[in-house]
Amino acid sequence: MGKHPFGAIERWPQSLRSAISICLNSRFPIAIYWGPELALLYNDAWSPIPGDKHPWALGRPGRKVWPEIWDAIGPLYAQVQSTGEGVWQQDQLLPMHRHGYTEECYFNFTFSPIRGEDGSVEGIFNAVIETTFRVIEERRTKVLRELLEETVKAQTAVDACTLAAKVLGRASLDIPYCLIYVVEQGGGSARLAASAGFAPGGRASPNEIRLQDMDAVWPLCTVATKQRIELLERVDEKLGIAFPGGAWPEPSRHCYVVPIAGTATGGAAGFLVAGISPRRHDDEEYRAFISRAAAQISSVLSTVRSFEAERKRAEALAQIDRAKTMFFSNVSHELRTPLTLMLGPIEDTLSEAMELSQRQRERLDVAHRNAQRLLKLVNTLLDFTRIEAGRVDARYEPVDLVEFTRDIEFPLRD
Repeated sequence: MGKHPFGAIERWPQSLRSAISICLNSRFPIAIYWGPELALLYNDAWSPIPGDKHPWALGRPGRKVWPEIWDAIGPLYAQVQSTGEGVWQQDQLLPMHRHGYTEECYFNFTFSPIRGEDGSVEGIFNAVIETTFRVIEERRTKVLRELLEETVKAQTAVDACTLAAKVLGRASLDIPYCLIYVVEQGGGSARLAASAGFAPGGRASPNEIRLQDMDAVWPLCTVATKQRIELLERVDEKLGIAFPGGAWPEPSRHCYVVPIAGTATGGAAGFLVAGISPRRHDDEEYRAFISRAAAQISSVLSTVRSFEAERKRAEALAQIDRAKTMFFSNVSHELRTPLTLMLGPIEDTLSEAMELSQRQRERLDVAHRNAQRLLKLVNTLLDFTRIEAGRVDARYEPVDLVEFTRDIEFPLRD
C-alpha cells in the first residue's frame, strides 16, 4: 500500500481525508485528483462517467485514465495547481473513449483546489454533471425547427426534398449524409430527389431504385413493407466504400432507412437514408429524431402535392373556361351574320310602306323587333366573352329591372 499514489491510509493528510469524506457521502458525481500524478478517486455517482474504464480507473493517474481528452483538461489541472484558483466549464465537449469508440460527450464541471496544511495545492476536487443528452437534444430540436421553417417555402416535391436535404446537410454532427428518394407515379421505383454528403449517381446514391429489387443498395422494399425505421450496420464494409463522417474525422459506418409516409393509400411516398454519427450510437432518442425528420418531410410533401393537384385542377378549369369563352365568341359571330342578313331585307321591306297591307306590316314589325332583340342578346353575349377574355373592361350601370323585363316580355306576345 505504501507504493500506491495515495500512500498508506494512516498517513493520509487531513485535507485528503476531508475531501474523500465529502466525496463518498455525496450523491452528486464527485472525483478527487490527488498528488503530482493526479491519481483518481471517485464516488458511485461519478462511476458512469468513465464507462468501461470503471473500476480500472480507481487510483490511476489522470493522464492514463483520460489520454484522449488530456489536451483539453490537462491545462486546466495545471492552471488550478499553479494559481490555486478553481475553474468552471459549461457544456464542454470532451470526446471520451469509454464504450469502445470515441464518443461525443458534454459536461458541466468544476476543478477546485484542495489545499494542504501548508497552503499548497495538493489535489483537485472535481464536481461534474454530464449534459450530453440535453446539448444534443437541443441541437436536434433546432434542426427540426429549421427543417420546418425552410421546407414550408417549397412549391413542388422536388423543392421540398432539396430544401430538406440542405437543412439536414448542415446538421452534419448528427447526420453525416442523407439521401431522399421519392416514389415515382405507379409505385414501381423510387427516384433520388436530393442528397447531402454524396453526389447523385454514385455507388451509394443511385439515381433510381426499383422497389422490388431485393439486391438494391438500400433495402427500400423491406422498409416499405414493414413501414418502420431500419438500422443498417457496417454499410461501409458491405458496399466497399468510405462513407463521410460529417463534422467528425471518423467515417460513418451505420445508417437508418426510414419510410416517408404517404397520405392516400398509407404506403410510402418516399424514403430517407440518414447516416449515423460515428461518435454516437443507435438509441431510442436518435431513432426518434430521424423519424421526426422523416415525418416533417412527409408532411411538406403531402402539402405541396395537394397544392400541385389543386393547381392542376385550376389549370384544367381555366382551360375549360377558355374553351367555353372561345365557343361563345365563335357562336356569337356566327349568329350575327345571318341576323344582319335577315334584318336588312326586313327593314327594306318595311320602308316600302305603300306596297304593304296593314296585316303584312304588323307581321314584319313583330319579326323586326324580335330579330333586333336577338341581335342585342348576341351582341351582349359577344361583349361578355370579350370581358372574360380580358379584351374589354365591363362598365356597369343601374337598370330598372321592371322596365327591362317588360320590354323583353311584351314583344313576345305580339
